[in-house]
This record gives sequence, structure tokens and C-alpha cells, in this order.
Amino acid sequence: MKPDNRKQNPKNQYRINEQIRVREVRIVDENGSSVMPTKQALDLARQRGEDLVEISPNAQPPVCRIIDYSKFLYQQKKKAKEMKQKQVKVEVKEIRFGPQTDEHDYNFKLKHAKEFLEEGNKVRAYVFFRGRSILFKEQGEVLLLRFANDLEEFGKVEQMPKLEGKKMFLFIAPKKAGQAKKSQQKMDRERREAEAAEAGKPIAIDTEKIDAEVAGDGLAGSAKGLDALAALKANMTEE
Repeated sequence: MKPDNRKQNPKNQYRINEQIRVREVRIVDENGSSVMPTKQALDLARQRGEDLVEISPNAQPPVCRIIDYSKFLYQQKKKAKEMKQKQVKVEVKEIRFGPQTDEHDYNFKLKHAKEFLEEGNKVRAYVFFRGRSILFKEQGEVLLLRFANDLEEFGKVEQMPKLEGKKMFLFIAPKKAGQAKKSQQKMDRERREAEAAEAGKPIAIDTEKIDAEVAGDGLAGSAKGLDALAALKANMTEE
């Protein structure tokens, strides 16, 4: 069997003129489409001083255009270049925290994470536990959950905080363009907080209190801090 070189040479990617050996073809142009014998289509192409180009060989009957082949190849190359330029290359950007990251450093990294997500990149945030700081892994988990919570208008959590060796990872993917608005999760939480405030009940999640716990003695030995952690995790996983 003779090898098909069309895939190897872009100029041979399409059958043209006498290479088209089917009985009939469908001709498409700006006026619509029509089915005619291949010989008639070839005669029409010659009359116009152009080529008969097969653009969809698997259709029944195959679809062709009458156009100058060099011009057609240029159009296809230009279209492929435009499509490549429109494709967004998704990169994974890393954000590193320590278990006792201060507020200034946290806000600095939060700002960069927002920029990464708005650019269409994913964010892999992690807390690195050095030495005995691994004993305070709950503190790192609260930090990552707070980070995800602060980014909910820009991205969605792909993986909740997970400890791997001395690192605890959190993965956040960007939201689609035009979706950087209040999420349903945030609107539901604000509604619950408003109802709780109106009823004079304590709000389920007090982020200031959680921040204070993180900045203070840590959460490993704090029952109140662990309760806050459980509440924040529950809130993050709600639909």
C-alpha cells in the first residue's frame, strides 16, 4: 500500500483537483452548498481559474471548496495561528507558607494568588512544617482554609488541605472568565450570618477569632480553635 504523505507534508494535507476520485462532491461557498458530479465541479474550478479542494473527506458526499489552493493554505495557517494564540496555557503557581505566617506576609501572598488565578493559572499553596512545628499541623490547616476562603471569588478548591510528609498542600483552580463574583457559598454564608445577627445568635464562623487563634498559641492544644477549624472545614465543603 502506498504511504499517505498528507500528514507528513502540510501542503499534501488536502486532496485537490484530479486527486479527488469520488463520484460526486458537495460544493460549499458563500451562497450555500450543492451536490454535483466531481467532473462538473472540476470543470467549474477550471473556468474560475481556481482549484477544487477537498476539506471534509469523511462526509457523504465529501465536502469541497473551489478556491486557489495557495490562498486556502494561507487561510488555514492563519486560522491555526489565531487559535493557538487564543489558547491559555495553564501553569501551576506555588505559594509557600510557614505555620506561623504573619498578617503582612499572608496578605502579600494572597494578592499574588489572586493575580495568578485571574491570569488563568492554578495555585498550589502549601505550609512547610520545620522540625517540631509538625505538632501544630491544625494551625497550618486553618491557614490554608482561610486562604481558600479568601480566594473563593477567584478560584475553586480542587483539593482540600492534605498533609504529605512535612508539607500540607491545597490546590485551587481558576474560575472561568466572568465568574469572579460572589459565589453561592459566600452568599449563603452571608445570609446565615445576617440571620444569626438579627436573631442575636453568635455567628457560626468568626474569621477574626480564627486569625487570633492562628497568631496566638496555635490550635493543636486549643479546643476552641479546633471547633473553629471544624466549622471552617464544614463551611468550605458546602455546595
